[in-house]
Order: sequence, then C-alpha cells, then structure tokens
Amino acid sequence: MASIYQKKGKNIWYYCITHNGKKYQGSTKTSDKQSAKLIAEAKQTDIAREYNKIPVLNKNIGNFSTLWQGYLKLQVNSDVRKRTAANHFLPVFGNKGLNNISLPDIKNYQLERKLEIMTLGKNKSKRESEINFRSVNYEIAILRNFFNHCIEKNYIDKNPCAGVKKLNELSRLKTLSDDDIQKLITGATNKLTRDLISFLIYTGCRKGEALNLKWENVDLINDVVAIKGTKTKHDRYIPVSSPLKSLLSGVEKVDDCFYVFNNAGKKIVDFKHSFKTACRNAGLKDLRIHDLRHVFASKMVMGGTSLYITGELLGHRTTQMTRRYSHLMPETLRKAVNEVWDYK
Repeated sequence: MASIYQKKGKNIWYYCITHNGKKYQGSTKTSDKQSAKLIAEAKQTDIAREYNKIPVLNKNIGNFSTLWQGYLKLQVNSDVRKRTAANHFLPVFGNKGLNNISLPDIKNYQLERKLEIMTLGKNKSKRESEINFRSVNYEIAILRNFFNHCIEKNYIDKNPCAGVKKLNELSRLKTLSDDDIQKLITGATNKLTRDLISFLIYTGCRKGEALNLKWENVDLINDVVAIKGTKTKHDRYIPVSSPLKSLLSGVEKVDDCFYVFNNAGKKIVDFKHSFKTACRNAGLKDLRIHDLRHVFASKMVMGGTSLYITGELLGHRTTQMTRRYSHLMPETLRKAVNEVWDYK
C-alpha cells in the first residue's frame, strides 16, 4: 500500500509504503499532491521490483533519438529503408524521453501518417480501402522492435506499440510466366545477379536469407539447404531441386569466404541496382526482389503443392500468411474432388 502525507508546518508531501510487512518512508520532494501520488506509486513499483529481484528500470538514459542511434549500430541489417522510415518518426519522437511515449502517441502518429499518405496526389481520388498503407505499417513495426529492444535493456517496462492495429495493405502477389522468368534471368548482366535471381525463384527465400547463405548450410549430397537465422527466428530446410542443384554446383567457392553469393570474396549487402537492370532488359515493370518469393509460392501452389507445404517451404509461422495464395489453386481443388468422386 502507498499513501502520502504532509508533516506539520511543511508544504512537501511524503510517502509511506508498506510492502511484505516492511515500511518505507521518504520525501516526494514536491508540494503538488497529484505529482506526489504518482511518485509514491512509482516508488512502490521500484520496491516491488527489487523485492522480486526484477531489475529497477534504468532511468538515467538519453532521449529517443540518442537511443535510436545506439539501436541502429547494433542491427546487422541497418539498411537504407530503415533509416528512411526513421526520417518520419524521429522528428515526432526524437526529443522525447522513452517513458513519455505512450500508446495514444503511437496511434496519433499512425493517424497523421495515414492522413499524409491519403493526401498524396496519386491517392486523392481513391477510397481509403484502395490506398496502400504498407509504409506506415513498416514504420510502426520498426518502432515496435525498437521498444522491445528497450524493454530488454530495462529502459521501459511496456511497449507503447502494443495494441496498434495494422492499416490496410493491398495484396501484392506478383507472379511471372515461365517465359518472363527466363527473360528476367537472361536480362541480368552478370552471373552473380543471374544466380541470385534464380536462387530466389527456386527457393522462395528472402533476399537477406540468400545473401547470408553460407556453404556450411548447403548439402548437395543429401540435397538440402538449411536457412539459418531467419526473420521468424526459426530455421528451415529446403529440398534442392534439379535446377537449384545445377545452379549451386556452378557457383565457384572462394577461399576464406563463407558466403555462397559473394563479390570477389566480399559479402554482398544488396543487388537492387543490378536487379533493376535485369528487369529493364526483360521489359518487366514494377517488379521488386521480394516479389520473387511470391513467384516461387505461386509456382508451387499452381503446380499442385498444398498450402501447408508451401507455407513450410516459405517459413510462414501462420497458415493465414499462405492462405493468400489459395485463389491460385482452383484446378488443384477440382482435381482432388474429381479423384475422390470419380468411380469410373
């Protein structure tokens, strides 16, 4: 129990806290009653944490901007996209202390960004359901991860992004015909880009998973590739198909380089520029590297692979993620029904 009181002849409020039979008393160092109540409650929380051997929150920390810069330095993939997203929320939260950022602040930021996107020229005549707010969702996801990091560091005890719902994201499930796939691969101007594009199409891997792939995780004897340290924190294993085996067998190993795909022995950070060149040469517009993951999934589903197996190969942790491809399998479903009920 926490209570506050004033001593005779003094304007300052004092707290009196009883926890597990022990009494704690002290000054709140304020004459404002409401502030004194909050201080007493905070002190009670610290006492309870200490009693249960839970570290007391580190209150001697910098503002959001300072901690964000420290967080970025710890990230393996501190890419340009992440820094670009930060350009939107740093002006809003940069000078604030972490404990002063609440759920309403995050929701208000989300709303302002939503309205900002809706007023863009390309969106002015559209209904809200026709506008893609993927960039806002990405910014909130980055903030959520940052605040989780701060919880681990014992700077705060709860994530202000918890409870923030995603905005509408229009489905982007690109697929390519066999002819377009071949055009894209041959459109690459160097072997490394051709190999990376082919690898992503044959495996459904994310770009980062391909760039981080090490030879120790490639087993061409048992025909399996282990994908380690994934986005979902779960390892997965991809069977090596004939074209994938041919591709990997043709990649030259470089001494003292662990990575399968490398540039003269150096780790590759990105290949978006050479990918854009391949797209341009192939005559393919509005195609992103991540779309190759959808190409793989589409090919699997249209080839008769179940959504469950497709999801396992993609590393989806929920069936809802894979269900996006269900519209591609009407013929597979029809064939399954006919096989059961065709008695002839």
